[in-house]
Amino acid sequence: MSAKEAYQQLFDISRKAHVLNGIECLLHWDQETYMPSGGASIRAEQMKVMASLVHSAKTSKEMRTAIDALIDIETGTVKSSQLTPAQEAAVKRWRRDFRIEAALPGWFVEEFAQLISHSQEVWKTARAQNNFDLFAPYLETVIEMCQRKADFLGYKEVPYDALIDLYEPGATTANTTKLFQAIRQPLVELLKKVSQKPKISDEFLRVTVAEPLQNQFAKKILDAMGYSFQRGNLSKSTHPFCQYMGPNDCRITTRINPNDFMSNLLVVMHEGGHALYQLQLPEEHYGSPLGDSISMAVHESQSRWWECSIGLSKPFWNHFFPLLQKDFAPVLDTIPQDNFWRAINKVEPSFIRVEADELTYPLHVILRFEMEQDLISGKLAVKDIPDAWNAKMKELLGIVPPTNTLGCLQDTHWSWGTFGYFPTYLMGNAYAAFLLETFKHENPQWDEQMSQGQFSFINDWLKKQVHQHGRQYNSDELLQNIGKKPFTAQPYIDYLQTKYSEVYQL
Repeated sequence: MSAKEAYQQLFDISRKAHVLNGIECLLHWDQETYMPSGGASIRAEQMKVMASLVHSAKTSKEMRTAIDALIDIETGTVKSSQLTPAQEAAVKRWRRDFRIEAALPGWFVEEFAQLISHSQEVWKTARAQNNFDLFAPYLETVIEMCQRKADFLGYKEVPYDALIDLYEPGATTANTTKLFQAIRQPLVELLKKVSQKPKISDEFLRVTVAEPLQNQFAKKILDAMGYSFQRGNLSKSTHPFCQYMGPNDCRITTRINPNDFMSNLLVVMHEGGHALYQLQLPEEHYGSPLGDSISMAVHESQSRWWECSIGLSKPFWNHFFPLLQKDFAPVLDTIPQDNFWRAINKVEPSFIRVEADELTYPLHVILRFEMEQDLISGKLAVKDIPDAWNAKMKELLGIVPPTNTLGCLQDTHWSWGTFGYFPTYLMGNAYAAFLLETFKHENPQWDEQMSQGQFSFINDWLKKQVHQHGRQYNSDELLQNIGKKPFTAQPYIDYLQTKYSEVYQL
């Protein structure tokens, strides 16, 4: 069999596994949006069955044989010199994925899927009732399962390494800590300067805007971004998310506060950024790593790019603020645009991560990163989470949540069992700023174009630079290819210092 035939055979086998995974994702999306609460028990059983089918497809003898025909599964030695560079990269990613999946026993995958389906529903109730004790037993089991997962996967230094590597390949607790330390000190210094300036008034943002009006405007923004409602939709959920079922089907959700329309608009841009990444992956490669996203950190770079770098910028609102005033009339009629821009960029410690300003947001991520390490290592017990959470909020942000709903119950990630995911949020912010530096250099008229309502050139640039490559490159390779230099956090630090010096006239 030629290399071309062997590659095609592997691709066909892998595509079937991707289709099964898409069905599993559809069940999850339904559970978070329209599933009646009474369906929770059977849905957990369905998720268990689907997880088993997906795992079996990804670890089948047929899959192993197809991968092994092109690359040695144990050593990683590529067996054919006839593969293109992109195909060779894909084969290496296939091997990595197979080794991860094969390390997890089938019974474990089934039990974990069933557990998290139950835990998601319990978390929703616990959050609504401000009842951490209700969720605690499920969280204890989730953490125990994540500890076992780390043992199955293996690690060199600490168990958390195995989990963070799932979301950002190559990341470790040590190198992530180093990155966050490089960001933390300049951030603290900048926050100190900002805190000494007069507070920015944003009371006019706390007006009541009906849900239909908010949705109507959110869809205008999504349309300008390039998100097509022929290939997705916008629904509501307890915690906003983006769910990819496959080519031409990527759906997003939001949550709506009638008295905080900016929260909804920024959430929609965030999730829309995720969706655009998925929808602009090369469809012809769906089923192979060349049709997959690189990592969750790169994914977060796309969502935070649209939410913050674009959605909180002056040029964006040069175009959209007059439209906002018209659609939401008369609530913003007397508000100067510059006051609006400064208000949406106001820096003030808050309880909720997804609603945090750009400067305090990294501290929310660092809090979770540190707590996850302690939970996985066993240093922190589940029963002590509320007190530990509140102590870290006081240390990092100077505030203490009055309820667990506003504190340790606010995020859905732990109910999903995605320990190791949270650090990618801050990595993604740093990646986005690194990309933005090159984008501005290559598009010197970017601000004028946006002010005139032109946004397609942004999406085209991201597609060319990031999306079209799938997983041909890892994060470091992709960033270096785009920026023509190794990735560092400095562009992120520079971005924050420059922007907030203007906002607060430092």
